[in-house]
Amino acid sequence: MKATIKTLITLVIIAMTMSINAQVNVDEYEFEGANCTSIMVGRKASTDGSVMTSHTCDSWYRTWMRWEPAADYEENATTKVYKGTMHTMSPSETKGLPVAAEIPQASHTYAYLNTAYPCFNEKQLAIGETTFSGPDTLVNKEGAFQIEELERIALQRCDNARDAIKTIAELIKEYGYGDGGEAITIADTKEVWLMEIMGEGPDQIGGIWAAQRVPDGEVGVSANIPRIKYLNRKDEKNFMCSDNVEEVAKKYGLWDGEGELIWYKAFGSSYSNGKNFREREWFIFNELAPSLNLDRNAEDIPFSVKPEKKVDVRDVMRLLRSYYEGTDMDITRNLKIVDRNGDTIVSPNANPWMGGNEQKVYNMLKPGTIEFKRGVAMSWCSYSFVAQLRDWMPDEIGGICWIGVENPGQSPRIPVYSGCTRMPSCFDRCGHGHYDDQTVLWRYRKANKLAQVNWGYAKDIMYNNIQRYEDKAFEEMPELEKKVEKLLKKGEKDEAVKMLNRYTADFEAATAETWKEMEHHFWEKFWTGF
Repeated sequence: MKATIKTLITLVIIAMTMSINAQVNVDEYEFEGANCTSIMVGRKASTDGSVMTSHTCDSWYRTWMRWEPAADYEENATTKVYKGTMHTMSPSETKGLPVAAEIPQASHTYAYLNTAYPCFNEKQLAIGETTFSGPDTLVNKEGAFQIEELERIALQRCDNARDAIKTIAELIKEYGYGDGGEAITIADTKEVWLMEIMGEGPDQIGGIWAAQRVPDGEVGVSANIPRIKYLNRKDEKNFMCSDNVEEVAKKYGLWDGEGELIWYKAFGSSYSNGKNFREREWFIFNELAPSLNLDRNAEDIPFSVKPEKKVDVRDVMRLLRSYYEGTDMDITRNLKIVDRNGDTIVSPNANPWMGGNEQKVYNMLKPGTIEFKRGVAMSWCSYSFVAQLRDWMPDEIGGICWIGVENPGQSPRIPVYSGCTRMPSCFDRCGHGHYDDQTVLWRYRKANKLAQVNWGYAKDIMYNNIQRYEDKAFEEMPELEKKVEKLLKKGEKDEAVKMLNRYTADFEAATAETWKEMEHHFWEKFWTGF
């Protein structure tokens, strides 16, 4: 019996320590297209009247980011449309990418934050993204545009969500959509929309799309499943869509033409299992509106819900950190031990982001120990953001993009104002594929991965530091915004911009130093092993 226990302990220790050296392989899990989550908040659903959208960029996507400046162009200027921008190691590598098309340039383009999926511009327009794949029969690789390039051009040319939708629709129609099913969450200071896009099939350059507005007093979620149900073309305030939806659906046998077309059923993916939601959507809605008693086994749930309490930007940050801790969807719930006080508790070594091999070890020892549920926060996230858009302030300080790199369940949020013009130098290169402690990714990854091997001990330390920096930001930023607004009124915009850039750089440096200190502390704590 003692030998068996020793063997079990050895296997557990080996399984848990494997995660420090290995990144999670998404292919280990039996789901398709389940990367990225976006939460949308209408202005009357938020505590301060801001509109919000967000994005967790879950998978191997570049982590270099930079502000692209506004520019003016001559009448006959053109711009190139690229493929493959998301996996480059630095901005210079984009020069060698395949050119899918060359299209007329706008006379003026706005400054925007160039992330793997471009997300934010100087006019307080923000775009989140989630992939839902959609039917393979609709993909046309000859279409010029992938979703990230559509986002880029929309941010360059538009200052509001409706115009962004129309611009994207026009580009798709003229140059073609060459990507799989994608959902983008488009927000400005007044409203937020969900737009879902697919190709038109291999024999037609173009695409199909639908967009639905999240009501001002409600919150929506997009998490790798089409969420739009009916296309109410008569309600132009809340719906937009391409004219060819029904035609394409019938052509490819996705709808029989009987009754009203249900968008998410016609164009769903295998991950959806015929539904318009899974764990993430249900969990977030249940957290915000528990009295609705939404059924996890239902076929669908509402497109959006009215939260029982108004939502603060920190609530969105908290929800993006979630791995369903303490619920029946928490994958660590069965990893119990008896502590020195005789109490049965979840093992400190239980890791909500354990890799597939670790899960297999536990399930080999006792089948059913681990039931994988895709959480909101995942360890394979490259970066994430929460965009907060405020119409009562000048654009320079009205928009805040709260950037996090690596696991959103572990990393701090760095505030980037819409009036910024540059990112800290650690954002100049991608950190994937090699160790480079000068890149922003590795400034946080080391502590994050160490924390995972003894999460029961490390999580309180990490959460306290996350909370500390959130508190710091919300204490300091109102005064910063007052100073910047005074400078803007005096016409001293250059000085105002310098102040915003400096604040972001100083904030990132402070958080990175704290995460370095945590890394050292964890090594000291775990000197005898994990």
